[in-house]
Amino acid sequence: MAAMTEANNIHAVTEGPEGDDAKCSFHHRMFLEPQEKKSNMKALLVKRAKKTCSCTPAKIKDCFLGFFPILQWLPKYKFKEYLLGDVMSGVIVGVLLVPQSIAYSLLAGLEPIYGLYTSFFSCIIYCIFGTSRHISVSIFGVVCLMVGQVVDREVERAGFELEPAVLSALPAPGGDSNDTGSANGTVPAPLCDRSCYAMAVAATMTFISGVYQVAMGFFQVGFVSVYLSDSLLSGFVTGASITVLTSQVKYLLGLDLPRSGGVGSLITTWIDIFRNIHRTNVCDLITSFLCFLVLVPAKELNERFKSKLKAPVPVELFVVVAATLASHFGKLRETYGSSVSGHIPTGFLPPRPPDWSLIPSVALDAIPIAIIGFAITVSLSEMFAKKHGYTVRANQEMYAIGFCNIIPSFFHCFTTSAALAKTLVKESTGCRTQMSGLVTSLVILLVLLVIAPLFYSLQKCVLAVITIVSLRGALRKFRDLPKMWHLSRVDTVIWGVTMAATALISTEIGLLVGVCFAMLCVIFRTQRPEAPLLGWVAESETYESLSAYKNLQTKPGVVVFRFEAPLYYINKECFKSTLYKQTGVNPAWVKAAEKKAAKRALREQETGCGDSPGSVPTGLGSEPVGFHTIVVDCCAVQFLDTAGVRALKEVCRDYGDIGVRVLLAQCSPSVRSSLLRGEFFKEGEEHLLFHSVHQAVDFALGAQGHGASKN
Repeated sequence: MAAMTEANNIHAVTEGPEGDDAKCSFHHRMFLEPQEKKSNMKALLVKRAKKTCSCTPAKIKDCFLGFFPILQWLPKYKFKEYLLGDVMSGVIVGVLLVPQSIAYSLLAGLEPIYGLYTSFFSCIIYCIFGTSRHISVSIFGVVCLMVGQVVDREVERAGFELEPAVLSALPAPGGDSNDTGSANGTVPAPLCDRSCYAMAVAATMTFISGVYQVAMGFFQVGFVSVYLSDSLLSGFVTGASITVLTSQVKYLLGLDLPRSGGVGSLITTWIDIFRNIHRTNVCDLITSFLCFLVLVPAKELNERFKSKLKAPVPVELFVVVAATLASHFGKLRETYGSSVSGHIPTGFLPPRPPDWSLIPSVALDAIPIAIIGFAITVSLSEMFAKKHGYTVRANQEMYAIGFCNIIPSFFHCFTTSAALAKTLVKESTGCRTQMSGLVTSLVILLVLLVIAPLFYSLQKCVLAVITIVSLRGALRKFRDLPKMWHLSRVDTVIWGVTMAATALISTEIGLLVGVCFAMLCVIFRTQRPEAPLLGWVAESETYESLSAYKNLQTKPGVVVFRFEAPLYYINKECFKSTLYKQTGVNPAWVKAAEKKAAKRALREQETGCGDSPGSVPTGLGSEPVGFHTIVVDCCAVQFLDTAGVRALKEVCRDYGDIGVRVLLAQCSPSVRSSLLRGEFFKEGEEHLLFHSVHQAVDFALGAQGHGASKN
């Protein structure tokens, strides 16, 4: 107990009048009494269990309203204030979402109608469960790409052809998804063709992804998203966007090529494209070029004048309508062999459950899809909540995005998440609540019930152009690289590694590589942290880095050292070596030099060659140290482990052996607690902790002056 009391004595210097050569050395002890921690773990657990398991009407009501946020904001909806903005944003997003839903269905390896289903259900379900007022949950290009890779793999395993020239009509409802065809790879009976089986794979993976996301919300593991930094997510999205662009090039050229999957699919796809480029469909190529000429300038004008426009011009819809009419009346499919979307039926298919037999095949693939989906959704919801001054609940957001996948998986839908581009459009057009999502669903419902069959003649190359143009934001990150490098070189390297791994290897492996590399960067930065010597700012109590600022002063005989990282087993040797290097004194070398000098002096005395036991070469004398105290500024040391405490003990002991005192300043409560538990202080020892570097330096000067006056 005496050692514990001594360890908790935090000393402070009381300043007096300063002289030319010395300061007042008077100091007093400031006693900080630690809070008593409750050690009755059983009582604590019982108390928490009672609180968790208690069931009161008020608690049931709060839980119910918290699980269904729509019941909280809908009764308070201000029709006069909110309705116009919500209707306008809902209609505009719906108009933009129709062509993108059709285009992204092809990216997922599915028929266009499934993209419309997905957008319809996801908007309604997020409106019920979501806590963000602004984000748009629908199809997202990167997630569609990841779904498409799994779908193509499973379809190929089942023996179906990967890319039929023209997609057939939808299967009759109630078909058996386990009928995978004969062993020679021919398409089976119409009860379940390629389209039916591909949808079964996508729906099953969507269901599993939703289960993972709901489980994350239930177990409150939202902390996983902290490992996905902004630079990592940006690099991943950019790398995936390059893969998406590559997958759409064959549609631009009208080439009928199977999609490459697995590791290195990007390179394989480009090789296949150049090998078959002589088979380019001129009609599709010209159509793609004309669509680019219209879409790219229109998008740039939309962004340039977005502050003056009440709503962005839905140029994608105009392009789709014009291209469909041109393809239909020009008979481009019959005359030039152009690839078209095919039959898109009206209405809804009867619901059917996922194919449970496919769960073992897709369960592992669903993990990165679930993580990316919830990470993007939570990050976007928090970003817009901060911008508009309200709060969102991360765990409820995970529930919301999970149910946006679980429930639609029974209605022929694939995986969804929040989408940045559509969220920005939604916010900029006056959205106030998720009522705009219901309006968007009504727009898509109108297309599903009436307009869908009119898209039969729409060329796939037009959808590919829409997909590529929507990737402009992610691809523009290359233009921001110089600025990113200037701000943080580490973040830029993380971005580059993640982007390259995602594009060149695969999306799943790229995400894993990015996370691992980011964690290694954190470890490396703590392994080799900044550790400068500090100087005194005149007429103040502030100490700053001598290497960073000019006109700083040093106190005679006192060295101030700051270690800007946690002190633990990885960097303990770096701490010691950097301290020795910065102070210019390694205690082991000093002691070795003293022993060598003493032996030589003894040898000279024995031989009678010298009569001065202290006559040693320069640098090996008995007083090689130019200071008497080292003050270690611990303000940036977040924690210590046992190796860190041991390193501090060794430093204090080694410097103490050569007459140098080591003082610690600005230790956080957790660091003090670690020092106490590690028995850094011994009973009766006057090692001191100080609240500030200034106090520690004044104490060192006062103690040295007091000792000199005694002598």
